[in-house]
Amino acid sequence: QVQLVESGGGLVQAGGSLRLSCAASGSIFRINVMGWYRQAPGKQRELVANIISGSRTNYADSVKGRFTISGDNARNTVYLQMNSLKPEDTAVYYCNVLSTVREYWGQGTQVTVSS
Repeated sequence: QVQLVESGGGLVQAGGSLRLSCAASGSIFRINVMGWYRQAPGKQRELVANIISGSRTNYADSVKGRFTISGDNARNTVYLQMNSLKPEDTAVYYCNVLSTVREYWGQGTQVTVSS
């Protein structure tokens, strides 16, 4: 049974930084995409960033220049470095992995940015 285990969320002041990590326990066959989504209260879940085939990255416009996604395919781990955090970044952040056979979600980690 594959599980995605997230860590690194917390409370930070505006302008601060956090680093989220997501590690897959168990083996996942042929990972195509690893990424992060977030969901703020009363809003739909949205893509924050993803990394495709271990190299090509995509970012939401709202985080470009502030967040960096990276992955370690050998360890089935994905990271999200978040700098210059803003109160509007406050949300539950979810790790997402898409393989050739199915999609996996983490349990979510809370990120709160105070003004």
